[in-house]
Amino acid sequence: MATMMLAPTAGVIVMAVLLATCAPPGSTVPISWSHSDSGKARSAASMPSPGSNAPARSRQLAAKSPASASAEDVSLPRQKLEKLPASALVGDLNLPRQKLEKSLASALAEDLNLPRQKLELVAPPLVHPHEQVATGGPKIYEVRLVAEEKQMVIDDDGTTLQAMTFNGTIPAPAIVIHEGDYLEVTLASLGSNTMPHNIDFHSATGAAGGGDLTLISPGEQVVFRWKATRAGVFVYHCIPGGPMIPWHIASGMSGVVMVLPRDGLKDGKGKPLHYDRVYYVGEQDFYVPRDAKGKFKTYASHADAFADTLDTMHKLIPSHVVFNGRVNALTGKNALVAKVGENVLIIHSQADRDSRIHIVGGHGDYVWETGKFSNPPQSDGETWLVRGGSAAAVLYRFLQPGIYPYVNHNMTEALELGAFAHIKVEGKWDNNLMTQVKAPGPIVSAQRSAGQ
Repeated sequence: MATMMLAPTAGVIVMAVLLATCAPPGSTVPISWSHSDSGKARSAASMPSPGSNAPARSRQLAAKSPASASAEDVSLPRQKLEKLPASALVGDLNLPRQKLEKSLASALAEDLNLPRQKLELVAPPLVHPHEQVATGGPKIYEVRLVAEEKQMVIDDDGTTLQAMTFNGTIPAPAIVIHEGDYLEVTLASLGSNTMPHNIDFHSATGAAGGGDLTLISPGEQVVFRWKATRAGVFVYHCIPGGPMIPWHIASGMSGVVMVLPRDGLKDGKGKPLHYDRVYYVGEQDFYVPRDAKGKFKTYASHADAFADTLDTMHKLIPSHVVFNGRVNALTGKNALVAKVGENVLIIHSQADRDSRIHIVGGHGDYVWETGKFSNPPQSDGETWLVRGGSAAAVLYRFLQPGIYPYVNHNMTEALELGAFAHIKVEGKWDNNLMTQVKAPGPIVSAQRSAGQ
């Protein structure tokens, strides 16, 4: 693997520590790092070049997966091949058509025979147009995600982060399909990047959620596909290996997939549910190092930031906890909007830490706290837990106009670190639900109020 030594003043970094057991043959990358070796790892200062053999590792991992391993073993007798699952016969394209039709051949691209549709992803908090109830049979949905390393401002004071993103946003775009559909992902890495990237879909089955099949170097792209077999909202994130995993996630590389039931959302009694608007809120903890005077530090590159950032992350005390990439990203003119009487679905993800979400002045009519639509939703939610490494969904019909704070109910994280948003609701006020009986005024003693 091509390496480049960084000058001591540039900071120490290991850019190519892959999954713990996945160093390619002949690579200079160590096979694994123990906790005690992490300091040595950072001092190794190895960085992959755009011509590195990271994709070769991806192909090797693919070859070791059960499906691919069977596909390559074309020397097996025909009767043995025919006894293997159809999804394992990727390379055996000579099977009779009737054999494929009678087997589980949905994993074969050449034999899916399904309509294709490209999804134009949009930046959060918005979600691309989609059907709430699927029409017709399963489809193959195509999306493109681009890994991009860049500097981003994360608060109103101008603090900068050496960020890592999919499609240039934190969080990455929401993707919506239906159970039984296939998602075909083209993952590309900009040539200006300095590190390998890949993607782990928590909604996918096998090969580290796709991480083992998608590891690419700068200037490369890969295409892979997975079947949506479980309905719910699921996190996806980068998972390149070793200390790169927490760093890439804490730098912004996560998003969400919503897999809807084909017949749409239901309440606990099976009654159909409908939403008028849908928003995606991605909560993110950042770890920006400070200097000796307590000021946030600025770095010229990801390489320069790595060692200090990892040391800060080890303390598990975030400098920022924000919604959608920066403090006040969803307040004021950027507030989420709704109207009285509308049902609003809010998807909330947290790839790292637990969070407890509350709508001040509102509730959750239906709450899928673990994010899985095969489970009946809880009703009349007050505050709901979003577990680290997962996403939750809540459906609420707004009944009063006004500004609703949407917060992580650890109020220090909400008001001091940035986990705070606004939902601006327009409409007519209902005095029956709430009214001010008397306006504020001087305190009147019980004697005076009785006329004494």
